[in-house]
Amino acid sequence: MNRFKTSKYKNTTPKIPKKDGWIANVRGGSFSSQGKHIKSSCSLVAFNTDHAGGGMVGLSSVNAGADGKWSVTQISCHADLVTDLDFSPFDDYLLATCSADQTVKLWRLWDVDQDQPSNAEVTLSPADGRLELLLFHPAASALLAVASAGGVQLWDINRDSALTVLEPHADQLQGLSWKEDGSLLASSCKDKKLRLFDPRAQPSAVQCVQAHQGNRDSRVLWVKDDNLLTTGFNQVRQQEVRLWDSRKLTSSVSALSLATSNSTLIPLFDSDSGLLILSGNGESVIDCFEVNTSEPFLSQVSQCVADSSSRGVCLLPKLALDISCCEVLRLMQLTENFIVPISYQVPRKAGQDFHADLYPDTVGHTAAMSADEWWKGDNKQVERVSLHPSKRPKPAAPSAQEKAQKDLSRGKSKEEASSSSSPLSSPSSSAVPSRSPSSTSGLSSGFVPSPSPSQSSRAIHNMLGPSSKFRHIQGSVLHRDTHITNLRGLHLTTPGECDGFCANGQRVAVPLAIAGGQIAVFELSQPGKLPDTALPTIQNSVNVADFCWDPFDPHRLVVAGDDAKIRVWQIPKGGLQETLTEPECVLRGHTEKIYSVKFHPHAIGLLVSSSYDLTVRLWSLETGEQVKQLSGHQDQIFGMAWSPDGKLLATVCKDGKVRLYDPRKSTSPIQEGPGPEGQRGARVVWVCGGKFLMVSGFDSRSERQLYLFSAESLASGSLASAPADVSPSTLIPFYDPDTSVLILTGKGDTRVYIYEIVPEAPYFMECSSFNSSEPHKGLCFLPKTECDVRDVEVARAVRLGKTTIEPVAFRVPRVKKEFFQDDVFPDTAVWWESSLSAADWLSGSDGQHRKISLRPKDMTPVSEAPKEAPVRKYLPSSVYLEEKTDEQKKEELLSAMVAKLGNREDPLPQESYEGVDEDEWDD
Repeated sequence: MNRFKTSKYKNTTPKIPKKDGWIANVRGGSFSSQGKHIKSSCSLVAFNTDHAGGGMVGLSSVNAGADGKWSVTQISCHADLVTDLDFSPFDDYLLATCSADQTVKLWRLWDVDQDQPSNAEVTLSPADGRLELLLFHPAASALLAVASAGGVQLWDINRDSALTVLEPHADQLQGLSWKEDGSLLASSCKDKKLRLFDPRAQPSAVQCVQAHQGNRDSRVLWVKDDNLLTTGFNQVRQQEVRLWDSRKLTSSVSALSLATSNSTLIPLFDSDSGLLILSGNGESVIDCFEVNTSEPFLSQVSQCVADSSSRGVCLLPKLALDISCCEVLRLMQLTENFIVPISYQVPRKAGQDFHADLYPDTVGHTAAMSADEWWKGDNKQVERVSLHPSKRPKPAAPSAQEKAQKDLSRGKSKEEASSSSSPLSSPSSSAVPSRSPSSTSGLSSGFVPSPSPSQSSRAIHNMLGPSSKFRHIQGSVLHRDTHITNLRGLHLTTPGECDGFCANGQRVAVPLAIAGGQIAVFELSQPGKLPDTALPTIQNSVNVADFCWDPFDPHRLVVAGDDAKIRVWQIPKGGLQETLTEPECVLRGHTEKIYSVKFHPHAIGLLVSSSYDLTVRLWSLETGEQVKQLSGHQDQIFGMAWSPDGKLLATVCKDGKVRLYDPRKSTSPIQEGPGPEGQRGARVVWVCGGKFLMVSGFDSRSERQLYLFSAESLASGSLASAPADVSPSTLIPFYDPDTSVLILTGKGDTRVYIYEIVPEAPYFMECSSFNSSEPHKGLCFLPKTECDVRDVEVARAVRLGKTTIEPVAFRVPRVKKEFFQDDVFPDTAVWWESSLSAADWLSGSDGQHRKISLRPKDMTPVSEAPKEAPVRKYLPSSVYLEEKTDEQKKEELLSAMVAKLGNREDPLPQESYEGVDEDEWDD
């Protein structure tokens, strides 16, 4: 462009409507991901929400309804955070989503005022970890680029495997963009490299160059002709925009530095006008530039300051613009509570004239070729269409036949939906056809036959999947009268291997941030506000590493210290009345600091400990001596757990291994297998009667994960895993063997995760979580006898806050609470009573806990409750359908009127009023 030539877009002005012109009832997603947070077709707007952990997508229509308001709905898309979404360029109602749950799903959407689908039309499983980005091909139908943390795959959605897998990136992939003709694919990466791929020629990059010097996130976008644009940061942390010529990628054509900020710049480009939008995530400033292929390469057109900070932005497709007011762009800005449509208009005389110079022919809505044709080498271009009102194509909408099929199609099972990912476009396929409003989308259309009742019930079961009877479990903090308050001087930085505090059915032990490794002991039977004066404590004289109560003696507390010694303390009956300075005994043997200590579940006085000396040692408290020493660990021991029968000991280690020991037979592990990849910490617990091991740890991306291992074959790796979230603290597990409920939380967390563990797929069945208003130090669970079974309380814990100790009850909502819920309260093991001595166990004997019923004597089991005859809640339809004669209707109407008027013979109300004597009128 000649530098002296004036651009027709130079005066383009952004116009922000009044608040009643915003799309309300929106809860914009605040989760961090590399993908788009909002995307629009000509008919619908899809956006991330904060609901369901980010697994839901919000939907709104592009234009307001007849009442001037927008309808907003949501669909549940994934079991984890939706990281990216994209509409097909050839189908306004086909939405693709990808997620941290490692799947890609394609959704056949409907107008917002109609019911949305509950199941995806197609599900793809790239099996490459958490997915970050996806992008439809701009010219070929049904072709999708899917990116994980380091790799890119190309998928034809009508096949069940990827067309190709591109060469992995060296670090986190951050941006992805197709060239307008679809021949090349560009990517930006955390390693600061800009790469160009020709996927049909070779899986490796055809060009690679250093892009930006800064370490923060970058983005890439194809602009005019052979030019690319990248956004990132320079060495002084300023936002930076660079323009590149893909034919000579050795250096950038132009560079522009903007403000100093931490926000990632999101670029959006309109190829028809050459206008570029730049918006920073978390910022309210939105810049508009014009991109040219000659000097000046980037010229600023406008700067808009929005009312709220952006959580995402997208451009409306050109075919949806209002050309009558010379609108050349419409930006949809996602904020915390609204979607704000910002219209960019060229100031011209509005009227009936079509300004052809502002609106060249734009890319149409019909694919130029199929994915298979593109893969074989075709390079066809999408046909362009005019924006002139009399020439523009009509927008595609679901046909009447497809609308009639909608309810039938929703009866498909998950198996049908997943199997449809491969053969949907095959003429010989027996899969159920999809409801595509566009034949070019790659999803075929057809009539769906009505299923039989047995098929319907089977389909519903398959669609919903297995569900837990505890899925609606509710956690609640008990009344303030049961709290211990005014705690002062808590030690909030205990080692990661320590649970932070410990409790039994009678008392709680809490570490204090006082020199000398002091521990306070509080009686649960004495709630209330603690005095401001100093409390009696246990003085260990060294920093406390870990501590735990003896399960068979509620007065015995074992404390491991930094001096490699284990101290055994005896708490007097009635609680701690004075400071204790002399332990009952001291166990010596470790040569370095101790990690953790655990009591044996059956043998009284048998203790196990792990240490920095990489050994695990067994102790007899009766003799005060070491009885066994286990070896085989190569690094820090994160956690230990005894099997339910007390025969085996499991450990999880920083060297990435899970080990199984039989201490009475060998000092070396009898089994060893791969554990969590992350090295921040881990815990292990036995589940499902000792058949499986559940390990909570971190993956290679330092995200918290749950892993399930078979105790019989650790070497084969985990059977299943469940993602949690991103947090630095290790999830500390508690497992209830009576209900198979797993409850987890971390130090400093506000959320408590709850799962039911089952010995077959899906293994982890997620239940409702419990959220607290403030971070907690952790939870410690009490014996089952502390639960209120009349209120269907399946677990009771104490929660340590910053200044309080609060009991928390976990209840299962039930209707017939007057009956004992024996399906959730089986006979429970009396684990607080020992079954043998340490010497007997060491000699080869095994014990078993006796079991007791939790049923109160005055309650009848719900399984024995009398069956009630079904009560008809509504009158039969024959009552409403019964025809009445005109005489009957007239008589009923007359009776109703008379009843309302009352009896005419009744005295009037004023006749009952009392009169006034004449002398009362005299003053």
